[in-house]
Amino acid sequence: MSAEMLPPLSLYIHVPWCVRKCPYCDFNSHGVGRDAGLPEEEYITALLMDLDQDLQLLEDQPERELHSVFIGGGTPSLLSGKAYQRLFDGIRERMTLSADCEITLEANPGTLEQGRFTAYRAAGINRLSLGVQTFQPEQLSVLGRIHSAEEAERAVASAQAAGFNNFNIDLMHGLPGQTLETALDDIRRALALGPSHLSWYQLTLEPNTEFYSRPPVLPEDDLLWDIQDHGHAELEAAGFQRYEISAYALESRRSRHNLNYWQFGDYLGIGAGAHGKLTLLEADGNGELVALPRLQRRWKSRQPDAYLRRMQDPRGFLAGQQDIARDDLALEFMMNALRLTDGVSLATLQRTTGLGPEVLEPTLGQARERGLIREDASRLCATPQGLLFLNDLLAMFDA
Repeated sequence: MSAEMLPPLSLYIHVPWCVRKCPYCDFNSHGVGRDAGLPEEEYITALLMDLDQDLQLLEDQPERELHSVFIGGGTPSLLSGKAYQRLFDGIRERMTLSADCEITLEANPGTLEQGRFTAYRAAGINRLSLGVQTFQPEQLSVLGRIHSAEEAERAVASAQAAGFNNFNIDLMHGLPGQTLETALDDIRRALALGPSHLSWYQLTLEPNTEFYSRPPVLPEDDLLWDIQDHGHAELEAAGFQRYEISAYALESRRSRHNLNYWQFGDYLGIGAGAHGKLTLLEADGNGELVALPRLQRRWKSRQPDAYLRRMQDPRGFLAGQQDIARDDLALEFMMNALRLTDGVSLATLQRTTGLGPEVLEPTLGQARERGLIREDASRLCATPQGLLFLNDLLAMFDA
């Protein structure tokens, strides 16, 4: 079997620390304050050991290039450029990165010092995702953000001066006290900074967050619809194409890493609480490796201190693993693929799951009748109505 017959492979790296936990955040992040010393050297050592253990799963596979790397958190920009230089030197010793590998670092504008972007570039990072969320002082305060609008703008200018011309800005809408005018002002101020990509998503109240325990007053539904409609029009007028429910990009600037998730590709996950998904191989009766319609999810020890202690633990960093049951493959695939506005090809379904399109009938037929899936013999794609009611559409495949 050739590597081309397997799904693309990405790498996710989790950095669990942040200055302060935001009240809406349900990610594996741990506030440490501004002046806390982080165990950078120890953590990089652990990440490379973690990667070594995961790569044992790929020993019998054809060599697979990394197509993308994403460093998320927490706040990965708390770590120094020197730490990332060591990390990527180690990754390149172990794996082949494609010539155009997209390497993204999440950054909080409130943690960035002048000159740090240059060090990130030198380490090989070529894309940034800046967690701005809003430019309005009142909303920044409510969201618990540690930066100001001016700091966000200065961070973008510093990134551009260091040579970053491919960067995402995270924006949220549906915020407490937000109006249509302030929501559109956020979009316009973000666009004025020259990003290549915008993640524009609605605030949701997630379990195990402060906002879930003490919910703020959010805008009424009619206002939310107005914000979404006007914001979408504003972004399209600026040349940004919506390619996923909450992602907009200029031509050729779609996030390769996120596309790999949504197209059900493979990814290794290293770091505290990181998750991964891999296609497993085994030999057939002739001794040839074959791709199985059997996929495995893996996750790592979640607490940072416990994760670091796993360096001396014979169990390694793995906290758990689970094969995706064949009966669940169609739903798992659709939960990702249908987020994309232009969907995915049926060939992608076959390649990543081993399933043929016949397993989706008669559900696809019912979805077409309700106007939720487009009529297309070669692609799976939600209609605008299907994207609007995606949870209802997905529930049909979970029946």
